[in-house]
Amino acid sequence: MTEVKKVAKKKAPAAKSSLSPKRIRIAALLAVMGPGVIAGLSDDDPAGITTYSVLGAKYGYRMLWVLVISTVALVLFQDLGARIGVVTRQGLIGLVRQKYGARSGVLSASALILANIGTMTAEFAGIAAAGQLFGYSRYITVPIAALTVSVLVLRGSFSRVEKVFFLLSAVFFAYAVAGFLSRPDWGQAFRGMVVPSMPFTHDAVFIATATLGTTLAPWGLAFIQSYAVDKRLTKDDLKLLRVDVWTGSLLTGVIGFFVIVTCAATLNKQHISIQDASDAAAALKPLAGTLAKDLFAFGLIGAALLAASILPLSTAYSVSDLTGRPAALDDGPREAPLFYGTFAAITVTSAILILIPGAPLITILVLTQILNAVLLLPLLLYMFGIARDRRLMGDYAATKTMSAIYVVIISLVAVCVSCMLWFTIR
Repeated sequence: MTEVKKVAKKKAPAAKSSLSPKRIRIAALLAVMGPGVIAGLSDDDPAGITTYSVLGAKYGYRMLWVLVISTVALVLFQDLGARIGVVTRQGLIGLVRQKYGARSGVLSASALILANIGTMTAEFAGIAAAGQLFGYSRYITVPIAALTVSVLVLRGSFSRVEKVFFLLSAVFFAYAVAGFLSRPDWGQAFRGMVVPSMPFTHDAVFIATATLGTTLAPWGLAFIQSYAVDKRLTKDDLKLLRVDVWTGSLLTGVIGFFVIVTCAATLNKQHISIQDASDAAAALKPLAGTLAKDLFAFGLIGAALLAASILPLSTAYSVSDLTGRPAALDDGPREAPLFYGTFAAITVTSAILILIPGAPLITILVLTQILNAVLLLPLLLYMFGIARDRRLMGDYAATKTMSAIYVVIISLVAVCVSCMLWFTIR
């Protein structure tokens, strides 16, 4: 017996040494990863790709600085949303109702639902447009896409759904390849990132506000907070979660950058105007080759599928939180009928809208972007108030320095929204 104990003691250190600190850190990071990367990249949806495409086609490289500011704002507020979710164990709309009252919660949820239906319609519009580039009718691609995302979420466990989300996220690198194939002027691109330049016109102000609104999307902020809760992350995970959030947010900016420079190097150079991302993809073929066009269209389909899966989830989380009946992806439809019913209602309504002959898709997209920008301001103010509330956040409440940074970003959003509304009314 003594000999066996001696052998066991000799072997124990070897077993421990097989797991190096580096491997442990990587395993821990992989376990936490998800909310940041998925929420960040889902902001590069068809509405976002359209906005970036129009910005690059119309203004070239000169307004890339708007994307830089938008990405910094995304990093900070996605980080804040994830932290609030982990610390409070509640979704954003539920916290708004708790802290600011039922009326604020209902108004926020109602505006979010309305905006999300419009944005979801834009996701299906992206799938329809990209499918048409490959010769498929929207009456085939849209129902298939709606059925696919519904089956994914309604019948999948949390871990399975998350793996599919990661797989869909990989398609965004198609935009980076398309960017290099377009051979942009990297010097001009760098200058556009660091030297602010913008004509004070209706179109320029609108596209700048739309860029801010589509990058820092309200539904993305609501989603990351609820998703962090659903993933059951704890305060001990916050450091690794920050890595995840920063990675996802920065990748969002990088993808947006490549979309803008692709269109700046081709469409802007040839003075070609576009209405949406599918126009950009089609116009790329004679300018940058068939591969660039196909990659751009392929990225659009992947972006739409990812966002079409996440956006109704964001709505379902918000409605469940508002009614005091929070639910999770690991719950079944019988356990969480409101959660899954909301998901199905948003998906079906949006799919039907896109299939209506003669539906004003561009008008829906424009109005959705305006509504998102307007909705973004009160949501950021609510998040700011929650972040400073020590009763809710405890030791994780925002410091004076971070509070000042949040105020600067919120003020910038307020200026953009005010200018956009002024030009719109005028």
